[in-house]
Amino acid sequence: MTDVVALPTWDLCDLYPGAESPELTADLEKSERDAVAFHQQNAGKLLSRGAAGLAEAIVEFEAIDQTLSRLLSYANLVYAADMSCPKAGQFFQTLREQVNQIAASLVFFTLEINQLDEDTLKGWIAKNRILTRYAPWLRDTRIFIPHQLSCEMERLLHEKSVVGQAAWNRLFDETMAALRFPLGGGQLTSTQALDRLSDRDQAVRREAGQVLGENIRVFALITNTLAKDKEIDDKWRNYPRPPSFRNLCNRVEDSVVDTLVGAVKAAYPNLSHRYYALKAKWFGGDRLDYWDRNAPLPDVEERHYSWAAARDIVLGAYQGFSPELAVVARRFFENPWIDAPLRPGKAPGAFAHPTVPSVHPYLLVNYQGKTRDVMTLAHELGHGVHQLLAAEQGHLLSDTPLTLAETASVFGEMLTFRALLAAETEPRRRRALLAAKVEDMLNTVVRQIAFYDFELRVHTLRRSGEITAERLGELWLEVQVESLGPTVRFDDGYRNYWSYIPHFLHSPFYVYAYAFGDCLVNSLYAAYTEAPEGFAAKYIEMLAAGGTKPHREVLAPFGLDATDPAFWQKGLAMVCSFIDALEAEDGAASKLSG
Repeated sequence: MTDVVALPTWDLCDLYPGAESPELTADLEKSERDAVAFHQQNAGKLLSRGAAGLAEAIVEFEAIDQTLSRLLSYANLVYAADMSCPKAGQFFQTLREQVNQIAASLVFFTLEINQLDEDTLKGWIAKNRILTRYAPWLRDTRIFIPHQLSCEMERLLHEKSVVGQAAWNRLFDETMAALRFPLGGGQLTSTQALDRLSDRDQAVRREAGQVLGENIRVFALITNTLAKDKEIDDKWRNYPRPPSFRNLCNRVEDSVVDTLVGAVKAAYPNLSHRYYALKAKWFGGDRLDYWDRNAPLPDVEERHYSWAAARDIVLGAYQGFSPELAVVARRFFENPWIDAPLRPGKAPGAFAHPTVPSVHPYLLVNYQGKTRDVMTLAHELGHGVHQLLAAEQGHLLSDTPLTLAETASVFGEMLTFRALLAAETEPRRRRALLAAKVEDMLNTVVRQIAFYDFELRVHTLRRSGEITAERLGELWLEVQVESLGPTVRFDDGYRNYWSYIPHFLHSPFYVYAYAFGDCLVNSLYAAYTEAPEGFAAKYIEMLAAGGTKPHREVLAPFGLDATDPAFWQKGLAMVCSFIDALEAEDGAASKLSG
């Protein structure tokens, strides 16, 4: 076990001293007054106010929106710390409803910006310094012009969202957080139970593989409801395909995502199918049970890392790449910005919450001392560093599209993996590290594209009527067999695994962003190894740009183009090269043993 006592917990006082603090109450009341005044001063008057008036309005809007985001960030983090606490849940929902009601007065603003004539707006931007600064935000706001509804309808949808999609998401979160699985003589959370799928003992893995299934009809109802809700919204807004809204939010064309998905699916045989056949051989057979897919290699003892060791490894990797980047990363360990221990009711998985530029991000991990936990820490720290660097752009310009938001996190993982591999001299441990990295990359690329494929099938089928839990399980198995290959063996216990993935509900079609980010980073890292001189400075500049540049402009300094199919092939080639190395080592070992 890891050093549980030494694990850090976050302190949210930099946001607010407490849920009932005077500071929180004051921000809530001031935001309400400011939003009402903003509406009275600007609604229906943007054209008449001219360039200076619009510039002033954007600055005011940003200030109000940042305070509302700060309030919501605090509520989200309090809730994530213990989703099973009724008081935390009540606070989260109540504050969300209050903020939602205040924000309703602001809905008109972006809608009226989108009603401005293009030439008029360009002229205003050209002659006003403040509008020039906010030009990227105006650009991104106006891409939704073909899909926006009337102001009255947008406000209605906004106000109803807290009892619509948001309420169903909360039901899922609290149901999942409350689940307890009777494994190993204890009552485990879903995070603890699923972690046992990487236990050294196959009997433990087999038992953990059967855990999901409770409340499956509730999860099916939630999935069906939210898929139908999205279908209705897409129809009214004229989005041509289920993923189109997400792609537009990510500032990436449908065709680019289609190219990525096609490239990864075509590579299934050379990636996942090939690797799992190799792993089955290491486990002494020609088939691999799904609960053994992420199992540690049988001839290598799992290494556990204390929190201090994990911190030093990750910071050392960042330091080796860029001392400037390491200085930023070190702030997370010098301050109470990370929540690391496992706790009943705590949100599963890991995340980096950017909060608002005037404060700082917070990281949540569920640290258990395994190599994968070290890599997760490196991943979330990459997000945090990215968010701190981009914060210089301000509230409206710092947010990065999901496709580029995964860049720093996956790059941080790669740096940490390379550092671990370089420090390991024992051949079997090197092979185990390389195998674990391949599995992480398959989970990031192949698995996430398979998740995307599953979502696409679900949302397409939902248009013909409600989907039963049994049919959802069939769709899930179809996609898994196709993506993981003939070597992996499934049973009925696996058909319910779709139900624990929150991205399907919270952010439909989010998942391909992981594959986008992984392939992008592989291509970036290849560019780094080919020409390291000056790379770190360009990389930091890319992160600091936040959401001001689309992917074409961000990647241009590195000679990369996501619209080119060769870009994705280059990224996938790195995964293939790692599998090649493992096959070569396996062949050499077989000759020696023979």
